[in-house]
Amino acid sequence: MSKKVCFLTSVHRPFDVRIFYREAKCLAERGYSVTIIAPHDEDGLKDGVKIKAVPVPGSRPERMSVTLWQIFRSALDTNASVFHFHDPELIPVGILLKLCGKRVVYDVHEDVPKDILDKPWIMPMLRQPIARILEWIHLLVAARFDAIVAATPAIARSFPKKNTLTVQNFPDLNALSDAEESSYRQRECQIVYAGGISEFRGGREMIQAMGLLGESVPARLQLAGSFDPPELQERLASELGWGRVDCLGWLSHSEVRKLLGKSRLGLVVYHPIANHTMSQPNKLFEYMSAGLPVVASDFLLWRSIIQQNDCGILVDPLKPAAIAQAIRWLLERPTEAEAMGQRGRDAARRVYNWENEERKLVELYSQLMNDNSKHALS
Repeated sequence: MSKKVCFLTSVHRPFDVRIFYREAKCLAERGYSVTIIAPHDEDGLKDGVKIKAVPVPGSRPERMSVTLWQIFRSALDTNASVFHFHDPELIPVGILLKLCGKRVVYDVHEDVPKDILDKPWIMPMLRQPIARILEWIHLLVAARFDAIVAATPAIARSFPKKNTLTVQNFPDLNALSDAEESSYRQRECQIVYAGGISEFRGGREMIQAMGLLGESVPARLQLAGSFDPPELQERLASELGWGRVDCLGWLSHSEVRKLLGKSRLGLVVYHPIANHTMSQPNKLFEYMSAGLPVVASDFLLWRSIIQQNDCGILVDPLKPAAIAQAIRWLLERPTEAEAMGQRGRDAARRVYNWENEERKLVELYSQLMNDNSKHALS
């Protein structure tokens, strides 16, 4: 069997951290011919990975119809041995590829049924029924795919053990060693949040907390990411702390690393909704790997990570005053903050790193290339 692998996404950018920097690069470095099909402006080649662009959709309905068909047609043109898709809306594409005799991997980033319960664009009365239907669909189709790759242990528990593998989205230690970092004491008095900015991800509370810091704490918040929905930025601009916010927009992976290396602490204050409390956001581990103390939501899972490693402060994410108090404490105590950051970095080097995870992905693909197995993990 040829070693051609094709990653598919209709939702993410082709240079998504998990898709490109973790999985695609990992396989390309081991001799696989890797293509990513995704909505993008143009085709390209980066770090040995081919980018095959499909038109960027103008709306969600277009993305879930026209874009899916374009991705399917482009996927067939690659004649890959394995197709690895990353979005639940691509399940029909995965099924079609299986019907064409292809090997298919479903990479599950989130607990999709739980995520549906908090989608603002779905009518509240329809969320529970849709979540149950999706849960049923997941279980029905999971056994038909060659492997399920789950981003967290909690997600993996929702799928059959026989063909499910957990590959967590931890930082790459090689990227750590290449990052440009200033001495902690010489860093600017800035706070960073890297990722999608939404109400549920604490966008409003972060800005309100900045407004509560007072003039004695001359800090600024660096927002590295896109607003979801885009009009949220205009709504948040009326908050008191907006004057202390710098909106940097979407940054590349290397640009984010540089930003972390110049900052004093990282924020991840997600709201306590169903899909968040058991999530493992990439940014939490990126902050730790960069030596930043974190201010994070007090969820049971996150508490076990942060308290065990004494690398940050847990807060009620719905209380801007609590977030502001934690920020102030860390900025006014640089010795303690630096020590927290170092403990987080040490934990990332020991446990929370991609090197520990990529071995599992490489082994999976070694098995997928074996013609004799019905399921790679059987």
